[in-house]
Amino acid sequence: MSRFLWSHWSASWPVLVLYAAVACAHLVGLRRLLSDGDPAGRRAMIREAAVFQGGLLLALLVIVSPLGYWSGIYLWVRALGDITLAFVAPGLIVLGAPWPALARCLGRPVPGASEAPGPRPWWLRWPVATVVAFNVIWLSGHLTVAFDRVPVSRAAAAAEYVLYLGGGILFWLQLIGSRPWSPAASPLRRAALLAGTVAADTVLGMVLTFGASVVYPGYANQWHHVMTVLDDQQLSGAILWMGILPAAVAAGVAVLNQWLNDEDSAALSAGIDRLLDQPDRGGRRPAWPSRPRFR
Repeated sequence: MSRFLWSHWSASWPVLVLYAAVACAHLVGLRRLLSDGDPAGRRAMIREAAVFQGGLLLALLVIVSPLGYWSGIYLWVRALGDITLAFVAPGLIVLGAPWPALARCLGRPVPGASEAPGPRPWWLRWPVATVVAFNVIWLSGHLTVAFDRVPVSRAAAAAEYVLYLGGGILFWLQLIGSRPWSPAASPLRRAALLAGTVAADTVLGMVLTFGASVVYPGYANQWHHVMTVLDDQQLSGAILWMGILPAAVAAGVAVLNQWLNDEDSAALSAGIDRLLDQPDRGGRRPAWPSRPRFR
């Protein structure tokens, strides 16, 4: 049984070389940052580096491990790989905030190192358009013509990997941010974008779970002698439906918590401003200046 599960590793050299280059560049840059950085932030940087390396390794395993092989045979395995490559691995990569380390390795200016804040990067300026584009990629990738093409075409598979992983990184950058950049949209707007994404994925999962006809005839192979293609499709729909929820709930809680903190901070600032502007009973203003105000 173990040989049956573990004998289909893929030696995809372009993927392995790209993974090794990115992982090594990150570690080299991290070492340089740790050597000339603030000792107080070393633990946070190491923790972020571990999260990034874990997300990068997870994306690699989806492609080169037996999961990649069996995803061309079973729909429910394909669903696990798609969720991991489009949502889980990109989320860990964004949380890992690798950008300062990668910039340090390449000899580029480290983002956030200057005291004066620079212009917001272009990939953070259009949150609504980016999230909508990611949802279009995600949903169109599950259309029959595109979905059935991936197992039989290396070019189609490579395009799916790039679009899912790259789109997922841009998607999470808009919603949770990544040091040193913060999202452009407000917390409530980000929560709405996240809810819309969950709703779109829910519709996709429900169509596959409760559908009575086979949507992906390309998966009608000899392996489906115990589980029919329709059963496989319904199981994959349930995975797509529920698989996004853990990451979405965690991100939603974080976004709403930030919104509540911002609201409390704004209320406190407004209260202090009113206190500083309020005259005493003799009609006199307070002796201390009311400017600059807390914002």
